Amino acid sequence: MNKPSLVTGLQSSGQLHIGSYFGTMTHWQSFTQSHDCFFFVADLHAVTVKQDPAHFKQNTLSTAALMLATLPETSHHTVFLQSHVPEHEALGWLFSCLTPMGELNRMTQYKEKSSNLKHRSSLGLYAYPCLMASDVLLYNANTVPVGEDQKQHLELTRNIAERFNRDYGQVFTIPEPYITGTATRVMALQNPTHKMSKSDQQAQNTLFLLDDDAAILKKLKRAVTDSVGSIECHPERPGISNLVNIYAQLQNISQDEVKTQYQGQGYGVFKENLTEQLIEKLKPIRHRYQTIISDPTNLVNLLRKNAANAREIAYKQLCKVKEHMGFVTYG
Repeated sequence: MNKPSLVTGLQSSGQLHIGSYFGTMTHWQSFTQSHDCFFFVADLHAVTVKQDPAHFKQNTLSTAALMLATLPETSHHTVFLQSHVPEHEALGWLFSCLTPMGELNRMTQYKEKSSNLKHRSSLGLYAYPCLMASDVLLYNANTVPVGEDQKQHLELTRNIAERFNRDYGQVFTIPEPYITGTATRVMALQNPTHKMSKSDQQAQNTLFLLDDDAAILKKLKRAVTDSVGSIECHPERPGISNLVNIYAQLQNISQDEVKTQYQGQGYGVFKENLTEQLIEKLKPIRHRYQTIISDPTNLVNLLRKNAANAREIAYKQLCKVKEHMGFVTYG
């Protein structure tokens, strides 16, 4: 019996941080036991904003190496570059022709990003959800791990799939979101009312997966808390709540258990222990990453091989879509 399929991608527009790690990457190992997994570097999504070519290439390979570093070598999974599988773009175009502009106009993430970019906002950024729908539906994914900020895009993906099945015949599996963990939305360390971001201009806001021990220590030591002193989650205490969420995820315990564990203790002890736990968690990932990235030729060859495997599935799915739409298919 075939396993259900799972698809998820990470953008290569910058270094990955612990928000990406806790939001989805920590669950990858268990996913590979229960699903046929397709993990891709979303390099096509990354160019919705202008990229420096040299940095973009470096970030793409670095992202791929980090994804591989978090996965067990023995598990069944496919890690590839989105741009190596042209069916993503082809199906994304078809979806952009089938998706009403009114639905795209409601995408809050586009509104937020375009307001920051002003006159540099692009058509690609506007049509981003159509390409995301293609990423998912090419592989008939049953499950899609998403952060809170991507739930709206996945709902649009479901709408696209349901509408296509209704208008052209049954082709697509309707995917379900997978959201878990207490720290799926990690906030900026110095500004905990805003989400942690790889593009943050203030380096102290973000804990990157490749930060060395000294950088982790420095950033957590300076992380914003408050003057109350107790270790707990509270809506009006975003700083300490963010740190408690991170600690709970590291230890796989609840926020209340963190509160009980540190009752009567101050921020100093808590931050010190949090730092030790995070360093211990990230050290083996950094070590394996260095091994992978040190041989870029082998890494690229692996990505090409994996992309060829992904294309076998994606091409068949694209042909099926075209046949149902009435295209004269080739081959």
